[in-house]
Amino acid sequence: MTRLADVPRAVIMQPTTLCQPLDCTYCYLPFRKTKHLMPMPVAQAVADPVNRCAQDDPQFEVVWHGGEPLATGREYLAALMDPFRGVKHTLQTNAVLLDDAWCTFLLERDIGVGVSVDGPEDMNTHRVTRAGHPAYRLIKRGIDRLRHHGIPFSAIAVVSHPDPARAADLYEFFVDLGCHSLGVNIEEQEGVNVTGGQDFEQAAGFWEALTSAWHDNPVLQLREVDRVLDFAGSVLDGDVGSPPVLQAWDPLPTIAYDGGVVLISPELAGFTDERFGDFTTGNVLHTGLDVLLAEAHQRTRWLSEFWSGVDACKATCPYFSFCGGAHPANRYFEHQGRMDGTRTRYCTTSKIALFEGVNRHAHAHSH
Repeated sequence: MTRLADVPRAVIMQPTTLCQPLDCTYCYLPFRKTKHLMPMPVAQAVADPVNRCAQDDPQFEVVWHGGEPLATGREYLAALMDPFRGVKHTLQTNAVLLDDAWCTFLLERDIGVGVSVDGPEDMNTHRVTRAGHPAYRLIKRGIDRLRHHGIPFSAIAVVSHPDPARAADLYEFFVDLGCHSLGVNIEEQEGVNVTGGQDFEQAAGFWEALTSAWHDNPVLQLREVDRVLDFAGSVLDGDVGSPPVLQAWDPLPTIAYDGGVVLISPELAGFTDERFGDFTTGNVLHTGLDVLLAEAHQRTRWLSEFWSGVDACKATCPYFSFCGGAHPANRYFEHQGRMDGTRTRYCTTSKIALFEGVNRHAHAHSH
């Protein structure tokens, strides 16, 4: 089986490392307090092969993410976007810098928006400003600007303490917030964040309760529940041998601000290792992105060890058909710099506990 798909469905662009003005305590980014800006030639180098991909895939996404894209400034971000043709631009923002001028910019360019907010105010204690002050009201003010201008948005929430008793509150908060879809990430140990990983039973109970809240009021697309239901659908359709996770991995190239290309795991961008170097497959300022993807296995020092880990997961884990194997960054940061370890705390709380939680809900409502 081909390990990596020949063509990605999206690229992630890091227009700046700066995350202004927040300093979330669970953030994994190593340079979030420094304003490194992506040079214009990097965007141009990426745009040339991406525009060719977009001719065959009108849904091709260019995702501007990590640190805070709005910290780049409107004129500079516009210039970075201008070389792209026929793509769908989206950006992930902490919403603090959103104002009427930014909303006009988003509308004029038809840019998709995702906001990062962790639920009700008392569940946002990790989202703080550089001065250590709670950021919730600043975030909410920016989201209110989106709503005022009629701009649709998705949301991502990081849950540090997956309490089943709070799952319904979390879900209803996002229903009231007005987002069209929600992704829920249980806090992970990766990058410069050394905490993360929760009790399995607590996490499974949380996912079960969150699924129940969604089932009672299914007005949002809930990303994690969709993944389980899509998998269940493939099994019921008799497609047990080739569910989505067993197909070729999307290389999902992340283009760091300096042009370095990190595959599969955006969380590895900006880090270095004695064995793997800077985790990049190459740099678009020196080699075309299409060439880097075509020669990824020869050029990416950590990939062979990672595939060994995936094979070990397949041989030992009963959840592999759903999960597909632990992701590179989680393996690396949880297994002391190894890519061939198997189960991670991320697997346990965000894949296995998720699967079991949704399954428990289904059994409880089977009659």
